[in-house]
Amino acid sequence: MHNYVTVLSVGSAESKLELWSWPQYLEQQKAVAAPARHFQETQRVPTIKNSFRQGMKLEGIDPQHSSMYFVLTVAEVCGFRLRLHFDGYSDCHDFWVSASCPDIHPAGWCESTGHKLYTPKGCKEEEFSWSNYLKITRSQAAPKELFCNCGFELGMKLEAVDRMNPSLICVATVTDKVDNRFLVHFDNWDDTYDYWCDAHSPYIHPIGWCQERGLPLTPPQGNSLFISTLLVFAQRPSHSFQVQMKLEAVDKRCPGLIRVATVQEIDTYRIKIHFDGWSHLYDEWMDSDHPDIHPAGWCESTGHPLKPPPCQTGGFLSLRKCPTPGCDGSGHVTGLFLQYCIQYCNISMVQLCVCVCVSDMISEGMYSSLFMTAFTANSDRTLSLCWEQHCKLLPGVAGIHAGQVSTWTIEEVFGFVNNLIGCEEQARIFKDEMIDGEAFLLLTQNDIVKIMNIKLGPALKIHNAILMLKSTDEGLKEREKSRKYQ
Repeated sequence: MHNYVTVLSVGSAESKLELWSWPQYLEQQKAVAAPARHFQETQRVPTIKNSFRQGMKLEGIDPQHSSMYFVLTVAEVCGFRLRLHFDGYSDCHDFWVSASCPDIHPAGWCESTGHKLYTPKGCKEEEFSWSNYLKITRSQAAPKELFCNCGFELGMKLEAVDRMNPSLICVATVTDKVDNRFLVHFDNWDDTYDYWCDAHSPYIHPIGWCQERGLPLTPPQGNSLFISTLLVFAQRPSHSFQVQMKLEAVDKRCPGLIRVATVQEIDTYRIKIHFDGWSHLYDEWMDSDHPDIHPAGWCESTGHPLKPPPCQTGGFLSLRKCPTPGCDGSGHVTGLFLQYCIQYCNISMVQLCVCVCVSDMISEGMYSSLFMTAFTANSDRTLSLCWEQHCKLLPGVAGIHAGQVSTWTIEEVFGFVNNLIGCEEQARIFKDEMIDGEAFLLLTQNDIVKIMNIKLGPALKIHNAILMLKSTDEGLKEREKSRKYQ
């Protein structure tokens, strides 16, 4: 279990390779690695080879909208992981999955199973065919043999935990089924809250579960048609992880990277991950069976690079390309070492979406439910409605396009926010955080409220301005229409 790490010598621009190994690190830290038996089969070292190749095309679920299937291309192969690209869209939407991920399928799967396939931008849905598309793009479909059944049926009702707000248990419906996994949809909610799971998930329960335990159940408006029986559910046993155990975990802020990590806290079905050498601000709770955590040595066994704890030598600190402490530039918005401004770093405070603790989850869930659902399911229509409702309140937006904003300097962003009625005080924060036009367009409501500590009223006004600026740009508008991204 060895990994080579580039370390810069103090006072010298020359670099040398130093050997990093799990045994040496564990001995140095006086720690133990989480035993392989604590991990699920999908988290352990795979017994099959990753035979996907760059350029292969397939179909898969949009990780941001679990009920939508898109045409995808394998953009990169790294060990047992794949970086997938949405055909016809910017590579900023690319995402990483395991080669054994159950959310990807061979070309033609949607047609054979009756699922709607969202075609690449520019392709008419009614005219799309895989045979023609592969011929036009001169590409190859991923062979069916590269892709890896349950008691739940479509239409069944159940009681399920809202993963975005774990304090709520709501009436839900099984709306899709693939092999032994099914899609949980909350009745009368949009698909932002949908998630895939199997019968062993601790977040789903049969009808009557809340009543038996005296817990509140959030009901929908409507009547249930089918009921999932107790016999269908198979409760997952609690995990065996212990605090301070070491493992390897995907950094969700730079999902192309896997880092050395430690179990910081434990819950019945979850563990809190701390990335060694990094601030606890980056800690995150993950399900114990999440496919993005692996035993020590997984990266070496699968041929995937492992990012050891950041080097803190003087030479590294003086010569690193990114001002964020510990960051070597890996995973930046446009690639390795291409950006030097802190706002472009995925792990800087400007870009960091801090995972709130359990005590904050109730307010966070209410915040998401109240203020974010309007811009998900039908963003083209709601963005237009947003323009009609708010353009008089935000006169500074008129006539400005996202293409212009992306070239703004820090001073120009400051001037724009300062001209929004009631946002004069908040403008100074944008200047202090060195937010330029490109970074401004990337901000979400959560960034503005949680990270920049701006009150909800001004934050909503600023975020609505960003949405309207983006809606005037035809390219961004079309992408949001099809991808349903904010």
